[in-house]
Amino acid sequence: MKLPVTFCNEKRRRQASVLIIVLWVCIGLVSIALYFANQMTYELRASDNRASGLAADQAIEGAARYVALALQTYATNGAVPNNTQFSCEAVPVGDSRFWLIGRDPAGGDSTEPYFGLVDEGGKLNLNNVSTNMFQYLPNMTTDFADAIMDWRGTNGVVSLDYTSMGYLPKYAPFETVDELRLVYGSSEDLLVGEDVNRNGVLDKNEKDLNGNGTLDSGIFEDVTVYTREPNFHSDGTSLTNVNTASTGTMRTLLQGAGISTSYVPQLTQTNPSARTYRGLFAFALRCRNIGISADDFSRMAGDITTTTNLYLRNRVNVNTANVDVLIALFMGANIDESTAESAAQTLISYRQQNPNNLGSVAWIVDALGNNSPVVTALARGDWVTTRSYQFTADIAAVGPYGRGYRRVKFIFDMSDGTPKILYRQDLSRLGWALGEKAREQLLANNTQ
Repeated sequence: MKLPVTFCNEKRRRQASVLIIVLWVCIGLVSIALYFANQMTYELRASDNRASGLAADQAIEGAARYVALALQTYATNGAVPNNTQFSCEAVPVGDSRFWLIGRDPAGGDSTEPYFGLVDEGGKLNLNNVSTNMFQYLPNMTTDFADAIMDWRGTNGVVSLDYTSMGYLPKYAPFETVDELRLVYGSSEDLLVGEDVNRNGVLDKNEKDLNGNGTLDSGIFEDVTVYTREPNFHSDGTSLTNVNTASTGTMRTLLQGAGISTSYVPQLTQTNPSARTYRGLFAFALRCRNIGISADDFSRMAGDITTTTNLYLRNRVNVNTANVDVLIALFMGANIDESTAESAAQTLISYRQQNPNNLGSVAWIVDALGNNSPVVTALARGDWVTTRSYQFTADIAAVGPYGRGYRRVKFIFDMSDGTPKILYRQDLSRLGWALGEKAREQLLANNTQ
């Protein structure tokens, strides 16, 4: 029996409706499945990134222990380790890697970061250096130098209105360099200059504000609060005070260093109580003037002092100080700008060409000459040394596959003979600081 056409059409419509509904249900289920699959992909990536971040965190901790061992091995008795003595770049820790972001002691205008430790001893100490020296640092102003002195002083030196900032001056020594942010008149331009991520080079994403093609860093680069040089031997015994030592003691000192005792009368020609060597460099100059070589002087330099202070905090390591710090140091000692700049460049060049002749401050005399006004000025104070006991380890790390970037700065102190962490600061917020070369190498290694 043949069904009516109307009935057949109705049946087809119902079947078509069911098919459409089934298709929509299928599409909905597929959409839900794709949505959850996509979410799981994001969650997988997020978990992977978190795991990489944790791996980078552990690499940072491992790097800190590695630096402590390197300092224990190579930074004894005030020695400054260099990046040829231990690994500083892309050091593996499991599947992670770390770098020590440093500063090139030769200066220059490299576009890639230098890797190594940073010597805090080559900087000016915020708590001990005079305004005269601060005000000659690049980017510094006289007003801000006065404000620094006011902040660290026991009472107000200048009239500054902190009430609008909601706090009062500290009137106590600086505890960290970043405390400068609280000082009246501070700004990012003043403190960090063009080096926004504080890695020592002008990166592509950083603006060359004055268009000179080189990095102009801020005050942070040249100051510290951590320098402390022990005024005693590593075993705790006293150094020989050349201002009060007897003739017999001076003879023993020279004999122990393999220096002819014929120089003793010239070093003790005045009454011991009347000797006025203002600092180690003044005594070094006297020794050079009477014929004791820089090499000979370096053999006894670690055994002598001119003061009874337990620690010395205002000295700058001339073996590692950059040109800006040296210029500020010299101008603060009343040397004119032209002479200070020339002398600073001469010292930088000399230490590059004579890396094995820098055992004591006596090399300054060899580099500049006995009659240099800078030499005369430095002999009037106790401002220079060739020893350092505090170092910055600016550690950046990435986890597996170059993910999970982390960066932490540590300040290590060796003044008590063993490495101690004085301060740590997370700098990850400043962004990538390893340069383009490291980024390209990581990408190449993870795409092969």
